[in-house]
Amino acid sequence: MSVRTDATGRPGLCSTFCRVLNEPLPGTAVVATGWVVVEQPGPWGAKAATQSHLDPVFGSEFDDACKKADLRFGLIRTPGKHNDAVPRAHQVYVACTLPGHSWLLGGSVRDPVQLASLDLDAVRRGDLDAALTSCPELTPVNESVLLVCTNGKRDECCAILGRPIVNALAELTPGRVWEADHLGGHRFAPTATLLPAGTMHGHLDLETAGAILAASDRGETVLNNLRGRTTWSKRGQVAEIAVRHLIGEVGLDSLGVIAEDLENVTISHVDGRTWTVPVSSESVDPPRPESCGKEPFAMSILRAGTVIPGDLR
Repeated sequence: MSVRTDATGRPGLCSTFCRVLNEPLPGTAVVATGWVVVEQPGPWGAKAATQSHLDPVFGSEFDDACKKADLRFGLIRTPGKHNDAVPRAHQVYVACTLPGHSWLLGGSVRDPVQLASLDLDAVRRGDLDAALTSCPELTPVNESVLLVCTNGKRDECCAILGRPIVNALAELTPGRVWEADHLGGHRFAPTATLLPAGTMHGHLDLETAGAILAASDRGETVLNNLRGRTTWSKRGQVAEIAVRHLIGEVGLDSLGVIAEDLENVTISHVDGRTWTVPVSSESVDPPRPESCGKEPFAMSILRAGTVIPGDLR
């Protein structure tokens, strides 16, 4: 297989293969009930939590603690130069993504180690008061923020394709867009995550990225290039997006995953409607790399079958 062009004219990028092969986006978001991100300027390595100017011991231990609490930990930084030679405060965002109960906390800490006091289990279960009590440096944030992956040490697609978007969007929506160290799914670059909703998006352009932020202010999402909401399992993400497209639903919290077995996922609407969505895994050819520099392999993807309204079962 020969794939020679992508959005930048560069051959051989993993995102080139993904676009040319038209790999589906639904069901490719990470799975996490909440997010904790902390600003860390300066260079990032491939594993930024332990390969940056963040204390590597704290980074490793806090990352592990977040994983145990079903949370996603990451680093962010403002677009542009990343000199951190001068001591400075670090911006922090903590998000609970539970539909209907999502919230975002923000604030600054003198040292990221202060986050060790954060009640991660409270974030997981959506207990806003307990989370605030455990980390008084944080306060509620009313506007959503967009994280765009730009870590070229992790995958060059993210730097080549993500940085132009985050730089341009930062001028249009100052303070609401951040570079992120790793969001998963490099081959879908440029990728982004909206907090606190936890929706993930791929193959972004500047117009879509701006539309995602604008839609969030209305309590809505953008269906174009939606990878899934991290609250749900990957099969749940596929099913929810299938129903959204079927009925044209853009309300962020209008749909939920209420049941899942080996064959079907049940989706509910806040108005009481339900749908059953068969979701299956299938192998696809030809083999393709998961990220730049990796060997191609035979990949499996998730697909939604015919959506069945609840009253027709």
